Amino acid sequence: MTKLAFLGLGVMGYPMAGHLQAAGHDVCVYNRTAAKAEKWAAEHGGRHAATPREAAEGAAFVMACVGNDDDLRSVCTGPDGAFAGMGEGAVFVDHTTVSAKVTQELYALAKEAGLNYVDAPISGGQAGAENGQLSIMCGGDQDAYDAAEPVMTTYAKLCRRIGESGAGQMTKMCNQIAIAGLVQGLSEALHFAEEAGLDGRAVVEVISQGAAGSWQMSNRYETMLDDKFEHGFAVDWMRKDLNICLSTGDEIGASLPVTALVDQFYKDVQNMGGGRWDTSSLFKRLRKLSG
Repeated sequence: MTKLAFLGLGVMGYPMAGHLQAAGHDVCVYNRTAAKAEKWAAEHGGRHAATPREAAEGAAFVMACVGNDDDLRSVCTGPDGAFAGMGEGAVFVDHTTVSAKVTQELYALAKEAGLNYVDAPISGGQAGAENGQLSIMCGGDQDAYDAAEPVMTTYAKLCRRIGESGAGQMTKMCNQIAIAGLVQGLSEALHFAEEAGLDGRAVVEVISQGAAGSWQMSNRYETMLDDKFEHGFAVDWMRKDLNICLSTGDEIGASLPVTALVDQFYKDVQNMGGGRWDTSSLFKRLRKLSG
């Protein structure tokens, strides 16, 4: 049994923390909305704390999955932050998708405090978190990663260290860049099939078995055709992630024309009232444009 803390109980963090408790670890959770932490503790049998610092006290590992750069800073730093409660040598593992800049900033602060810091953004969506089948891409010192990996594998099907601090976040940017283009391509293919009078399901049955096949196609085509988007990874979150990608692209000199275009398409979806719709709602945008 390892004493752990988990900060942030959203659609991803809630089940991830549950897997840790179910695996026999001693988990203390913190959530900005205390009622959710209390519910988690009642459901899973773990403990909950009023502040990140309190949750982190005595923990060998502190995992976080919050919203954005500012949210991450708020749970890490300050008198009530996790860093203030962690003991020397403890490992902070960040599963949030944030900028490499804030990652390197917090890595440096952790080092100054005698702590370890691993950036470990995740991919696999809500279903991946619930089923313990996430992909985790990591950056940070090798020894810190080696210590944290056995804990992360509790909810991962694949966990890899890509490089030094920030490498995990940069890899997650690659993931989001690839997804943006894939979802737009899939949306256009299904839209084309509809306009051509084809049976979209029959089309996907055939093309999914060839070079066009993808996770997005296998897992999203039916809900797209059924006009169901109240699930999955929200457009608002995707735009947050793509903003990070585009800003970083400008900084490193990477050209991301398709990503920039799809980001504007997601802005259209937000203007349609779809900020909380699944990212596959790009298809709904095309349907609206065609009338």
